[in-house]
Amino acid sequence: MREYYDKCMEHKHALIFLGGIATAVVGKKILEAETTKNACTNAMAKVLAVKSEAEEAFQDIKDNAEDIALDAKEAKKEKILVDVADDE
Repeated sequence: MREYYDKCMEHKHALIFLGGIATAVVGKKILEAETTKNACTNAMAKVLAVKSEAEEAFQDIKDNAEDIALDAKEAKKEKILVDVADDE
């Protein structure tokens, strides 16, 4: 057994090369499989749905912040008007 192992190790670069080819062939078969395509399609659909929900949430936060800023600006204007009216 040790002799067989030693003989294989003499050609380790060739074995690494063959292993790379085998990995490429198996990887190609996996990527071309219908199950893999369906899983990737479903995953992408979920990612796009989450992205859409995140964009909607961000827009809601932005709208609320703008409303708060406008309310604060109006309150400040009213306070200035009230202060000016009190001075007269």
